[in-house]
Amino acid sequence: MTLESGSNKDQRTHRREFERLVEQCQHDLFNAALRMAGNHADAEDVAQEALVKAYLAFDQFEAGTNFRAWLLRIVTNTYINEFRRRRRQPDFTAWDSLAREDLNKLADDGHEPAPDEDLLARALDLEIEEALAELPEAFREAVVLCDIHGLAYNEIAEALDIPIGTVRSRIARGRSQLQSMLAEYAKARGLI
Repeated sequence: MTLESGSNKDQRTHRREFERLVEQCQHDLFNAALRMAGNHADAEDVAQEALVKAYLAFDQFEAGTNFRAWLLRIVTNTYINEFRRRRRQPDFTAWDSLAREDLNKLADDGHEPAPDEDLLARALDLEIEEALAELPEAFREAVVLCDIHGLAYNEIAEALDIPIGTVRSRIARGRSQLQSMLAEYAKARGLI
Protein backbone atom coordinates (compact mmCIF):
# COMPACT_ATOMS: atom_id res chain seq x y z
CA MET A 1 0.00 0.00 0.00
CA THR A 2 1.39 3.37 -1.01
CA LEU A 3 0.73 6.64 0.63
CA GLU A 4 -0.89 9.26 -1.50
CA SER A 5 1.33 12.25 -2.15
CA GLY A 6 0.08 15.63 -0.98
CA SER A 7 0.19 16.94 -4.54
CA ASN A 8 -2.16 14.23 -5.90
CA LYS A 9 -4.56 14.77 -3.02
CA ASP A 10 -4.52 18.54 -3.61
CA GLN A 11 -5.20 17.99 -7.33
CA ARG A 12 -8.19 15.75 -6.59
CA THR A 13 -9.58 18.23 -4.07
CA HIS A 14 -9.05 21.02 -6.62
CA ARG A 15 -10.85 19.03 -9.32
CA ARG A 16 -13.76 18.08 -7.03
CA GLU A 17 -14.29 21.70 -5.99
CA PHE A 18 -14.26 22.79 -9.64
CA GLU A 19 -16.77 20.05 -10.58
CA ARG A 20 -19.03 21.00 -7.66
CA LEU A 21 -19.12 24.64 -8.73
CA VAL A 22 -19.66 23.76 -12.40
CA GLU A 23 -22.59 21.49 -11.53
CA GLN A 24 -24.37 24.46 -9.95
CA CYS A 25 -24.25 26.55 -13.13
CA GLN A 26 -23.72 24.15 -16.03
CA HIS A 27 -27.22 24.84 -17.37
CA ASP A 28 -26.48 28.59 -17.50
CA LEU A 29 -23.11 27.88 -19.08
CA PHE A 30 -24.60 25.92 -21.96
CA ASN A 31 -27.55 28.28 -22.44
CA ALA A 32 -25.18 31.26 -22.67
CA ALA A 33 -23.07 29.40 -25.22
CA LEU A 34 -26.19 28.41 -27.18
CA ARG A 35 -27.53 31.96 -27.27
CA MET A 36 -24.19 33.31 -28.48
CA ALA A 37 -23.33 30.56 -30.93
CA GLY A 38 -26.83 30.13 -32.31
CA ASN A 39 -26.66 26.37 -32.80
CA HIS A 40 -26.24 23.26 -30.69
CA ALA A 41 -22.95 22.00 -32.15
CA ASP A 42 -21.10 25.31 -31.83
CA ALA A 43 -22.57 25.84 -28.35
CA GLU A 44 -21.17 22.48 -27.24
CA ASP A 45 -17.76 23.45 -28.61
CA VAL A 46 -17.85 26.86 -26.90
CA ALA A 47 -18.97 25.36 -23.58
CA GLN A 48 -16.38 22.59 -23.68
CA GLU A 49 -13.53 24.90 -24.58
CA ALA A 50 -14.62 27.37 -21.88
CA LEU A 51 -14.68 24.60 -19.27
CA VAL A 52 -11.17 23.53 -20.20
CA LYS A 53 -9.96 27.13 -19.95
CA ALA A 54 -11.78 27.61 -16.64
CA TYR A 55 -10.29 24.43 -15.17
CA LEU A 56 -6.78 25.44 -16.23
CA ALA A 57 -7.27 28.89 -14.68
CA PHE A 58 -9.21 27.68 -11.62
CA ASP A 59 -6.32 28.52 -9.30
CA GLN A 60 -6.86 32.18 -10.29
CA PHE A 61 -10.52 32.09 -9.18
CA GLU A 62 -11.01 33.86 -5.86
CA ALA A 63 -12.98 31.65 -3.48
CA GLY A 64 -16.10 33.35 -2.21
CA THR A 65 -16.64 35.42 -5.34
CA ASN A 66 -19.29 34.73 -7.98
CA PHE A 67 -18.16 31.58 -9.81
CA ARG A 68 -21.12 31.76 -12.21
CA ALA A 69 -20.14 35.25 -13.39
CA TRP A 70 -16.49 34.19 -13.65
CA LEU A 71 -17.44 31.17 -15.77
CA LEU A 72 -19.84 33.17 -17.98
CA ARG A 73 -17.03 35.65 -18.60
CA ILE A 74 -14.83 32.80 -19.80
CA VAL A 75 -17.67 31.50 -22.02
CA THR A 76 -18.19 34.95 -23.49
CA ASN A 77 -14.48 35.52 -24.10
CA THR A 78 -14.11 32.05 -25.60
CA TYR A 79 -16.95 32.72 -28.00
CA ILE A 80 -15.64 36.15 -28.92
CA ASN A 81 -12.02 35.10 -29.36
CA GLU A 82 -12.38 31.72 -31.00
CA PHE A 83 -15.73 31.00 -32.51
CA ARG A 84 -16.60 34.37 -33.97
CA ARG A 85 -13.28 34.27 -35.84
CA ARG A 86 -14.02 30.74 -37.11
CA ARG A 87 -17.50 31.76 -38.28
CA ARG A 88 -16.03 34.42 -40.54
CA GLN A 89 -14.10 31.76 -42.40
CA PRO A 90 -16.40 29.67 -44.59
CA ASP A 91 -16.20 25.89 -44.49
CA PHE A 92 -15.42 24.35 -47.83
CA THR A 93 -16.34 20.84 -48.81
CA ALA A 94 -15.66 19.26 -52.16
CA TRP A 95 -18.91 17.81 -53.48
CA ASP A 96 -17.13 14.76 -54.84
CA SER A 97 -15.75 13.97 -51.38
CA LEU A 98 -19.25 13.57 -49.92
CA ALA A 99 -20.72 10.09 -49.75
CA ARG A 100 -24.11 9.57 -51.43
CA GLU A 101 -25.82 9.22 -48.03
CA ASP A 102 -24.36 12.58 -46.95
CA LEU A 103 -25.78 14.20 -50.07
CA ASN A 104 -29.18 12.66 -49.34
CA LYS A 105 -29.05 14.02 -45.79
CA LEU A 106 -28.34 17.48 -47.15
CA ALA A 107 -31.28 17.17 -49.53
CA ASP A 108 -33.95 16.12 -47.05
CA ASP A 109 -32.51 17.72 -43.87
CA GLY A 110 -34.57 15.55 -41.52
CA HIS A 111 -32.87 17.12 -38.51
CA GLU A 112 -34.55 16.31 -35.22
CA PRO A 113 -33.83 18.90 -32.54
CA ALA A 114 -31.80 17.92 -29.51
CA PRO A 115 -33.74 17.98 -26.22
CA ASP A 116 -32.20 21.28 -25.13
CA GLU A 117 -32.95 22.86 -28.52
CA ASP A 118 -36.55 21.69 -28.19
CA LEU A 119 -36.78 23.17 -24.70
CA LEU A 120 -35.26 26.42 -25.92
CA ALA A 121 -37.74 26.57 -28.79
CA ARG A 122 -40.61 26.26 -26.34
CA ALA A 123 -39.09 28.75 -23.90
CA LEU A 124 -39.00 31.67 -26.33
CA ASP A 125 -41.23 32.15 -29.31
CA LEU A 126 -39.64 32.15 -32.73
CA GLU A 127 -40.35 35.87 -33.14
CA ILE A 128 -38.36 36.66 -30.02
CA GLU A 129 -35.48 34.39 -31.05
CA GLU A 130 -35.38 36.03 -34.48
CA ALA A 131 -35.46 39.51 -32.97
CA LEU A 132 -32.59 38.60 -30.63
CA ALA A 133 -30.62 37.19 -33.55
CA GLU A 134 -31.11 40.46 -35.50
CA LEU A 135 -29.65 42.60 -32.71
CA PRO A 136 -26.06 43.71 -33.22
CA GLU A 137 -23.83 41.24 -31.40
CA ALA A 138 -22.63 43.68 -28.73
CA PHE A 139 -26.22 44.52 -27.77
CA ARG A 140 -27.35 40.88 -27.92
CA GLU A 141 -24.57 39.72 -25.60
CA ALA A 142 -25.43 42.35 -22.98
CA VAL A 143 -29.20 41.79 -23.21
CA VAL A 144 -28.88 37.99 -23.03
CA LEU A 145 -26.54 38.11 -20.03
CA CYS A 146 -28.85 40.57 -18.24
CA ASP A 147 -32.39 39.57 -19.17
CA ILE A 148 -32.02 35.84 -19.76
CA HIS A 149 -29.19 34.89 -17.42
CA GLY A 150 -29.95 37.49 -14.76
CA LEU A 151 -26.45 38.87 -14.30
CA ALA A 152 -26.04 42.22 -12.60
CA TYR A 153 -24.59 45.10 -14.61
CA ASN A 154 -21.24 44.88 -12.80
CA GLU A 155 -21.05 41.14 -13.56
CA ILE A 156 -21.77 41.81 -17.23
CA ALA A 157 -19.13 44.54 -17.28
CA GLU A 158 -16.65 42.04 -15.87
CA ALA A 159 -17.74 39.24 -18.22
CA LEU A 160 -17.48 41.42 -21.33
CA ASP A 161 -14.50 43.41 -20.04
CA ILE A 162 -16.20 46.76 -20.69
CA PRO A 163 -17.11 49.71 -18.43
CA ILE A 164 -20.42 49.51 -16.58
CA GLY A 165 -21.67 52.61 -18.44
CA THR A 166 -21.17 50.78 -21.72
CA VAL A 167 -23.15 47.84 -20.32
CA ARG A 168 -26.03 50.15 -19.43
CA SER A 169 -25.93 51.75 -22.86
CA ARG A 170 -25.85 48.43 -24.73
CA ILE A 171 -28.70 47.00 -22.68
CA ALA A 172 -30.82 50.13 -23.13
CA ARG A 173 -30.16 50.28 -26.87
CA GLY A 174 -30.68 46.54 -27.30
CA ARG A 175 -33.95 46.60 -25.37
CA SER A 176 -35.12 49.60 -27.37
CA GLN A 177 -34.40 47.83 -30.65
CA LEU A 178 -36.15 44.68 -29.39
CA GLN A 179 -39.14 46.74 -28.34
CA SER A 180 -39.55 48.23 -31.80
CA MET A 181 -38.98 44.87 -33.52
CA LEU A 182 -41.49 43.10 -31.28
CA ALA A 183 -44.25 45.75 -31.12
CA GLU A 184 -46.63 43.77 -33.36
CA TYR A 185 -45.84 40.56 -31.49
CA ALA A 186 -46.72 42.22 -28.17
CA LYS A 187 -49.95 43.71 -29.57
CA ALA A 188 -51.06 40.35 -30.97
CA ARG A 189 -50.61 38.72 -27.57
CA GLY A 190 -52.26 41.53 -25.65
CA LEU A 191 -49.07 42.53 -23.86
CA ILE A 192 -49.43 46.20 -24.85
